[in-house]
Amino acid sequence: MDFRACIFSRLRRSAASFALLPTLLASLTLIGVGFSYAELVSTEGEAQTPKSETARPNILIILADDMGWRDVGYHGSEIRTPNIDRIAREGIELDRFYVQPTCSPTRSGLMTGKSPASLGIHLPISKNEVNGLPKEEKLLPEYLADAGYQPLMAGKWHLGHYTPDMFPQARGFEHFYGHVTGGVGYWDHTHGGGYDWQRNGVTVREDGYTTNLIANETLKLIRERDRTRPTFLYVAFNAPHLPNEAPVDAIDRYLSVKNIRRRLHAAMVDEMDREIGRILDALETEGMLENTIVLFSSDNGGLNEASMNPAIARAGNFLLDVFGRPVPVAGLEFLTMNALDGGADNSPLPGGKGSSAEGGARVPAAIWWPGRLEGKRHEGFMTISDVLPTLLEATGSADLIPRDLNGASQWAALSGEGEPGPIPDYVSSGSDRAALYRAPWKLYPEEPPLLYNIYADPLEQKDVAADHPEIVKAMSETLENWPTSEIRTQGILWSLLDPDSFGGEEDREPWSDVARDRAAGGRP
Repeated sequence: MDFRACIFSRLRRSAASFALLPTLLASLTLIGVGFSYAELVSTEGEAQTPKSETARPNILIILADDMGWRDVGYHGSEIRTPNIDRIAREGIELDRFYVQPTCSPTRSGLMTGKSPASLGIHLPISKNEVNGLPKEEKLLPEYLADAGYQPLMAGKWHLGHYTPDMFPQARGFEHFYGHVTGGVGYWDHTHGGGYDWQRNGVTVREDGYTTNLIANETLKLIRERDRTRPTFLYVAFNAPHLPNEAPVDAIDRYLSVKNIRRRLHAAMVDEMDREIGRILDALETEGMLENTIVLFSSDNGGLNEASMNPAIARAGNFLLDVFGRPVPVAGLEFLTMNALDGGADNSPLPGGKGSSAEGGARVPAAIWWPGRLEGKRHEGFMTISDVLPTLLEATGSADLIPRDLNGASQWAALSGEGEPGPIPDYVSSGSDRAALYRAPWKLYPEEPPLLYNIYADPLEQKDVAADHPEIVKAMSETLENWPTSEIRTQGILWSLLDPDSFGGEEDREPWSDVARDRAAGGRP
């Protein structure tokens, strides 16, 4: 077994345990000439007079957190999501859009266009993790800044927080507001005992429900944007991630839902959808919506008891039977929360958050650009790693797409402009096992391997490995030699020693303050 294969084997074992013109533009920027690339040159290459709003489309990426396949109205949910439904109805519904089964890996794929396995990001980044997304990687906001965009972010980062040079404003965003760890209390804004709410690296003590606060900041960013540049807005809601917390009026809208976990989850999704509506309305009021690419997706499948590893679910139920809630040991209470409190619905897809089964990696998603991308359903395979190159091509910046990506631009397939290119292979790194997609095939590297045609069998009910030995052989070899990197994330057992609890009392300094102290040499 070669080195890469060895690293990949470690991954499986760990998972089992839980051009000149740009140069000229840069020079002009340095001497204070505030023209964007899009203002200097038209699509035909002719000089233009600078104007107040640029011709290139604005970009809005909205990422939900732990939202299940059947948590949107257009998939038949009892949860009312008219604004998300609008994006899917008026835009292009991405019927086969794949992410990673957990949050940090998905976000690393979005930001880099690369396979999270090649970056060493296989699991969520815990609060005590010293690593983050490799600093040598160039991220989406940096590419878009090179194309003349103003990159702005509000919401959840979860790609590194140990020192400030891991924060979003050090990784290409001109503005960041929100939290950097994996999950905070909606009202108290704490994670693992530390307050985690900041603006550009400085802790901000603000009252309010995080979903509303993120939307409020987004509206402010829209109003106060640099109108000489197109805008890139990345809005990463922490909803509907645990803990199950929502405003009373939102909960009251779902009193007919008998399961309390599902009722609270529905309320969190509903509240997020309402804030998405406010953001779309703001874009319309500002005259931006007609020239904005809007992408919506969940970061992974939804969390519910059925999506958990059965052993963990059994352990959670045992602890609940013995102690009730809360479980007196913090690490065990954290385990019980993750095992039992999820209220998402991934049906009819099997599995959910953390699992490489379809319910963990295939998520509700849509893309909309009024007049350009609208009114249809895209049934082709597309992944989170395809977003970066797709957006660069869509915005006329295909020359910026690097050659070392795992993802590929899907612009031709979405827009109908040109001939669609090949669909790249995709590796899903679940906490249960890995999987390789080569559409329409999906391979689990077990003994013996399992092979499914997920187009014909999305519920993964019929293993066809015996019928296609040549496909199994080729895909197994690809998976065994998949580019990997040293694992940069801790397993869940480490988190149990000092839990990544979502909300709760503060017992340490705020995370942004701790990071600044480390950078100043004040603490290890």
